[in-house]
Amino acid sequence: MNTEKKQLNRYLEKDLSRLLESGYSGLILGPRQVGKTTLTRHILADVKNTHNYFLQNPQTRADFEKEPGRIIREVEAMKEKPLVFIDEAQKVPEIFDAIQYLLDEKSAQFIITGSSARKLRRGGANLLPGRIKRYFMDPLLWGELGVIKENSIPGLAMNNINESGDFSLEDLLVFGSLPGIITLPKSEREEFLKSYALIYLDEEIRAESLSRKIGAFSRFLELAARESGTNPNYTKLSNESGTSIQTIKDYYQVLSDTLVIEMVEPFLRNSRKRILSSPRYYFFDLGVRNALARWPLSEGAANVQKGELFEHFVMLEIIRRARALNKNYRVNYWRTSGGAEVDCVIDFGGEAIPIEIKSAAKVGMGELKGLKNFLREYSKIAKMGYVITTGERKEKLADNIIAVPWVCL
Repeated sequence: MNTEKKQLNRYLEKDLSRLLESGYSGLILGPRQVGKTTLTRHILADVKNTHNYFLQNPQTRADFEKEPGRIIREVEAMKEKPLVFIDEAQKVPEIFDAIQYLLDEKSAQFIITGSSARKLRRGGANLLPGRIKRYFMDPLLWGELGVIKENSIPGLAMNNINESGDFSLEDLLVFGSLPGIITLPKSEREEFLKSYALIYLDEEIRAESLSRKIGAFSRFLELAARESGTNPNYTKLSNESGTSIQTIKDYYQVLSDTLVIEMVEPFLRNSRKRILSSPRYYFFDLGVRNALARWPLSEGAANVQKGELFEHFVMLEIIRRARALNKNYRVNYWRTSGGAEVDCVIDFGGEAIPIEIKSAAKVGMGELKGLKNFLREYSKIAKMGYVITTGERKEKLADNIIAVPWVCL
């Protein structure tokens, strides 16, 4: 598929189209550059009586910062009930009070995007509970890249909605899957990702009132990117960045609130063993993570740290699928004080599926101590375990353990 000429289909498109038909309003949250604006413009292209407000425009932003209520007068002056698109709403959180008034009066339908729940909360925006449907948009999922060959894990099945592009595993491990990245020649991807990192630091962090600490935060960001996918060592990060442990924890909260990291909690049930309780953090996109960590952005880099990158890659897909499927699944990890560990546990409520992630093509049972322990410990709720590999075929390793190629997740 020629991704430079064709609009990539997104899973969220059907949900938003149904939303528009229903007459309800929607709020789309997601990190910068995941395609929120592109998708919204696409689905609104043929909708009549649409009015757009792009708050990244300095003049538009300044007008609403000065007088957020002006949108009420502008909407009330329209002859027909409009569909209003407000892009980057977190830049003027005060506008949500006016939006709430217009929704209560049934004067307009809204599609709103934002990339920072933190700014919305700090600005007093209540995100309109009960009045608006919320959605989350991620970088491209594997089905949006067209690389899924089969679905092997119950509850995570998704179909391809685009034809397969020229996306190798190595490319995805190094450059990630932001829509703006995969359409670029490889020679330009590194510059794009480095620019993203600089823009994030400049626009997002300075807006979080951290400009006086930008040096310390910049050092933390590089270290946190390198630690992505692990339980962070706050003492080590504090020593290496020159900030207090509490400041490190506050910085992680900033990353979470600006949607740059995914937090994965430990799996906690009535285990007889003491479970380590600290969360793990995964940067929302591998390309961004690699750029922030200052890793070489080349295919050779993928081979050097393939195990670490591959685990990150698969974890992000599982997290994104649970969200895209609109299921109330919990994605956890499991680790005991004795060292038994499982990379991922999908908690369906009454059932759990443990998943190990190995970057090798072939895996032996001797490498799956944690998975076997989990299946034994939680035999009442976990009947089958899986190993995600870089191999080409599925393989039954035991009565309750199956190895699955990543394209068959």
